[in-house]
Amino acid sequence: MLIEPGSKLLFIGDSITDCGRARPVAEGNEVGNGYVSLINALLGALYPAHGIRVFNMGVNGNTVRDLKARWRKDVLDQQPDWLVIFIGVNDVWRQFDTPLRIEQHVLIDEYRRELESLIKQTLPHLQGLVLMTPYFLEPNCDDPMREAMDAYGDVVRELAAIYGAVLVDTQAAMNVLLEQMHPMSLAWDSIHLNQTGHMALALAFMRAFPAREHAIVL
Repeated sequence: MLIEPGSKLLFIGDSITDCGRARPVAEGNEVGNGYVSLINALLGALYPAHGIRVFNMGVNGNTVRDLKARWRKDVLDQQPDWLVIFIGVNDVWRQFDTPLRIEQHVLIDEYRRELESLIKQTLPHLQGLVLMTPYFLEPNCDDPMREAMDAYGDVVRELAAIYGAVLVDTQAAMNVLLEQMHPMSLAWDSIHLNQTGHMALALAFMRAFPAREHAIVL
């Protein structure tokens, strides 16, 4: 496992990450009921000797602007060894569900600028960084919101390549499910996933890390 034994692994993002996590700081069994909880369980089951500590600092409704505002307290002050950033869904969504509230819209240039700024100021303090693309459960790639989400996902892919981050392509993971399942069987609003969707996210995360020795093989 690329993540070293005893590492502190911190996830930050929006409601997809939050999923009812404890406040102010969520660790272990208090990391909510979404993909972070499933990753925590998988790490414990597959790498029981590693003792990786999982923290969840997701907050419902967040955009990259919100991450910027709380970055010192919720990331830098927590001193993680590994950081996982999963943001962008609301940055896109607000442009479609509240089109007249333009002050809430995080356009793609701002998204890239602020996300890259957070990466630059944090990377020197980390052992490793994971970037997760945003997703939208819409099989039609020409749908305007799906098209926008894909563009924001491209930003994440580019930044992962530039800064040597581990990339988790969540849209690709959702696309596999959408080949067999209707979006509403995974999320009533094409965003907030049921447990099947969260498991797909967790497995996509685990697959981004090549298995090494000391792992329990299923």
